[in-house]
Amino acid sequence: MDAKKLEILIKAIDMGSFSKAAESVGYTQSGITHLVNSLEKEIGFRLVNRTFNGISLTKEGEILLPYIRDFLEANDDLSIKIKEIKGEEESTVRVAAYASIAMRWMPEVLYRYKRVCPGVDVDLRMVDNSLEPFELLIEGKTDVIFASKQDYDNISWTPLYDETMYAVVPEAYPDREYFDIADFKDKDFLMPYGRFDIDVYRILGDIKINEICNQVDDETLIRMVSKGLGITMMSEMMIRGSLKGVKCIPIKPEAKRQLGMGTRFKNNSRIIEELKNCVIYYLHEG
Repeated sequence: MDAKKLEILIKAIDMGSFSKAAESVGYTQSGITHLVNSLEKEIGFRLVNRTFNGISLTKEGEILLPYIRDFLEANDDLSIKIKEIKGEEESTVRVAAYASIAMRWMPEVLYRYKRVCPGVDVDLRMVDNSLEPFELLIEGKTDVIFASKQDYDNISWTPLYDETMYAVVPEAYPDREYFDIADFKDKDFLMPYGRFDIDVYRILGDIKINEICNQVDDETLIRMVSKGLGITMMSEMMIRGSLKGVKCIPIKPEAKRQLGMGTRFKNNSRIIEELKNCVIYYLHEG
């Protein structure tokens, strides 16, 4: 069984179309279609339903999907182990991380990592969109992500840190020890940029807000709050720079988002495991 054909099939299913998969891997759409058709011919039955709205697995494809994923993971593990035995580990590990994580964690983490794996380069990519790291991982454009937990299947996830969320309000706001989450109701809410709304709405639940969308960075958003243009919610690592004119109040009931590390496979190479160990050391010992 050709692992490459199976990888293409999985990518197409995960992305929902042959055209998106083709763009991701640098093939033509007809080339992707030919590979999947060839795979179906080899297996002996159809795996994919083709419609104008995209693609989906047939009943037979749904049955085979977990076995295909297990096969590809085992195949990747085998390749990694062969390289380790031959002393030919990857010389570069690609990392995608939220900008806040990259700025707060990565300098110390990478300093320690270079001492543990001196022959490995780290290609660090900062992202501002909550979902982008997961999309990069699924598309095979990064090896490791550091992000907040999202609802993605087929990603190996390691919880690392529960990050406290704060209400950010103008300085003139009445003093209080906690900001009751119900007090967000119907307020003018300045939504942080980069699909942070996913984390916000997960915390708010059924509470309705008057969302004001912004395409600005976190520091600008804080200044907007200081001018009375609305209130917002931010994580502890997003709150940086000058806090003049605002108050940051813990939310009650306690609101947190889970930060963690994501990889494509359960069994990672040594260099990725060492990176995880360096992050854990930084969070608990550094």
